[in-house]
Amino acid sequence: MRACRDLIEATKPFMPESRLRGWWYLLSTTLVMAGLYALGWQPLAWPLRVAVAVLAGLVTVREFILYHDYMHGAFLRGSRLARVILYPLGVFVMTPPRVWRETHNYHHNHTAQLVGSNIGSFATMTLCQWAEATPAERRHYKLVRHPLTVLFAYFTAFMLDMCLMSFVRSPRKRWDSLLALLVNWALTGLILWKFGVAIFVFGYFLPLFVATATGAYLFYAQHNFEGLQIQRREEWAYDRAALQSSSYMPTWPVMRWFTGNIGYHHVHHLNPTIPFYRLPEAMAAIPELQNPATTRLTPADIVANFRMKLWDPEQRKMVGYPQ
Repeated sequence: MRACRDLIEATKPFMPESRLRGWWYLLSTTLVMAGLYALGWQPLAWPLRVAVAVLAGLVTVREFILYHDYMHGAFLRGSRLARVILYPLGVFVMTPPRVWRETHNYHHNHTAQLVGSNIGSFATMTLCQWAEATPAERRHYKLVRHPLTVLFAYFTAFMLDMCLMSFVRSPRKRWDSLLALLVNWALTGLILWKFGVAIFVFGYFLPLFVATATGAYLFYAQHNFEGLQIQRREEWAYDRAALQSSSYMPTWPVMRWFTGNIGYHHVHHLNPTIPFYRLPEAMAAIPELQNPATTRLTPADIVANFRMKLWDPEQRKMVGYPQ
């Protein structure tokens, strides 16, 4: 395998973007998302409204990937108009630009390190750390990694952590976290007051609930899977972290569209400035990227991923909680 610098160099031909293609993706996705939210406000039969809300949530995931790539400088680089469209999206889905950029960049630069693993990601303890942890620390760790915490990410990961707690930690620096929180609460109150519970549920809350739960699980599975490798800080290497600590999630074409190719996560971690639509191209062209650890969106894999709780340095794998 090529060393870190040579391997990253091999990915650089896939960094150039097509502005025309980028604008098509942004405008088409934004219009589809807005249309689905508007359709959720219509007095349709409730099964149809549920289906529309779920679709709206999945398209919101795709729109978020565009925002995510823009923040990496991989998508419509330097476009002020794209910023005008995408920054409000970050506020709307409670991933405000300031805290997202700070924590997500840290995550990319410290993937698979035990120290600071809670910043921008799900915290990871070793068996030894678990044995030395207090009962309160164990309860908190279990709560963070519980499947219900991921399912209810709208409240836990986004409203509480990305907005409320990030603002409390640094009010001046992260003022947009408070803005995102106030916008969300204001929209909730306004829709309930003016339009009623049904429109709030189908035209606002359920799409965001689906989007945040989906996004949280995708992020969880990308860094908690069979074959994951954790490195000691003094031995940590950027390329190994990308290729051994970020999963590849093959999906059907429709789900690849909804998730903006984020399943090619090992490629994205190796070079986050590759546009999302060129990630499959990069993987197909570079041999070192073609044998990653894989996880899928199947019930069996989802259950297996949630069972991985602690890092066992002797066995060099994730294991469950001790009996």
